[in-house]
Amino acid sequence: MTVERAYTILYSCILAGFSLLILAMLVRAVKGPRITDRILSINMIGTMVISCIAISANLLGEAYLLDVALIYALVSFVSVLIFARIYIPLKPQRSAFGPGAFSEIHPSHEKEETVPEDGIAAGAPAGKGEGR
Repeated sequence: MTVERAYTILYSCILAGFSLLILAMLVRAVKGPRITDRILSINMIGTMVISCIAISANLLGEAYLLDVALIYALVSFVSVLIFARIYIPLKPQRSAFGPGAFSEIHPSHEKEETVPEDGIAAGAPAGKGEGR
């Protein structure tokens, strides 16, 4: 067995493995369950296709395929940015621990205690000699 034949077998096995992984990511892209899973799987598919193109360029000895891989990388990157911009909101409706996050559980969290002009808060304990 020559070295060229060994590399051909190695590259063919790697391409077969990548094609199985691309199918697995395609299932994840369709199945979900969240939109971020779908976007990440599309990004992974793009990365694996770029790797397959680069391996094919080395296997076939065609250098122009590397230019195709670079162009595909740019298109894949821009498409993932566009998907993320469309489907993931820039400002979420409410944060997990921001103001008002616990208002459904404890309504007292959204009330702010106001201090009257005389500086004594309502319900504050009386000082020396006051009210006793």
